[in-house]
Amino acid sequence: MLDAFVLKPPKMSSLTIKMIMLVIATVCGVYICSVCLKQISNQTKSSIEVIGRPGIICETNNLNYPYLHYPQPETFSRAECAGNPVRFFVIITMQRSGSGWFETLLNSHVNVSSNGEIFSVMDRRDNVSSIIRTLDKVYNLDWFNSASKNECSAAVGLKWMLNQGLMDYPEEIVEYFNRRGVSAVFLFRRNLLRRLISVLANSFDRHAKILNGTHKSHVHSLEEAETLSKYKPLINSTSLLSSLKETEFTMAQALTYFNSTRHITLYYEDLIKNRTKLADVQDFLGIPHMNLTSRQVKIHKGHLREHIKNWIDVNKTLNGTAYEKFLQLDY
Repeated sequence: MLDAFVLKPPKMSSLTIKMIMLVIATVCGVYICSVCLKQISNQTKSSIEVIGRPGIICETNNLNYPYLHYPQPETFSRAECAGNPVRFFVIITMQRSGSGWFETLLNSHVNVSSNGEIFSVMDRRDNVSSIIRTLDKVYNLDWFNSASKNECSAAVGLKWMLNQGLMDYPEEIVEYFNRRGVSAVFLFRRNLLRRLISVLANSFDRHAKILNGTHKSHVHSLEEAETLSKYKPLINSTSLLSSLKETEFTMAQALTYFNSTRHITLYYEDLIKNRTKLADVQDFLGIPHMNLTSRQVKIHKGHLREHIKNWIDVNKTLNGTAYEKFLQLDY
């Protein structure tokens, strides 16, 4: 009899159960999304704070990926500098274009490590793989020489001559530069006749070793510069025009190949005449302004007639051509 008065709970329909499960799933999904968004927001704030560290002067449009890097070297710890961003750069140039002098200027900056003419060694440019492997070592801060600032470098790079594998694999190298965020500094010489004189004189001294049996591409005293400048090369006036045209073409080709990279174009003569150009370079690299210095002394100064053995022939060959301007004193 009592069983007749026991109230049994009504059975839920399958539709009601499905609705409840849907509501629970929706609430859980919203909660998970809110947590994820909060974490992303915190990471973004953290990265902005690191980029804005005091002591690093950067242009606003340069603060974005991929031009700031935080390398983790395999050979040492960056210690307290691990949070400081590093810029990657490469000096693209030709022999006897003032690149040695320019690189000593950069390396006089306390935060810059320019590692020299790394690809002068054949093994490092045998193929694309060896080139990439070498570049990775440099930009990972695992390349050591006298220029290395190690832990607290704010900009790290190298000097790369056009005839040292750079022009052999342009597509692969451009892809690497853009992918790794490497900025290119083009450094050329306007007066290609002066460059030719320097090339010939340097080649002669490589064998003659005028300075007490020692070959020096660059000197640090006026006496050494005067000694080396006494040699006057004989220039082949017959092939001179074609040689100058070929050099111009190579320079133009390099600018075309690497035009899609972030780059700045400099000329040796402009740097000599206007030292404020060095401030532009420091802005480009995103480093604090410093007074950049070099101990190097210029070898061939003054009018070119003092440095060419067959000056009359050369003067006659270039007069009335597009290269006549090279005959004049340009700085």
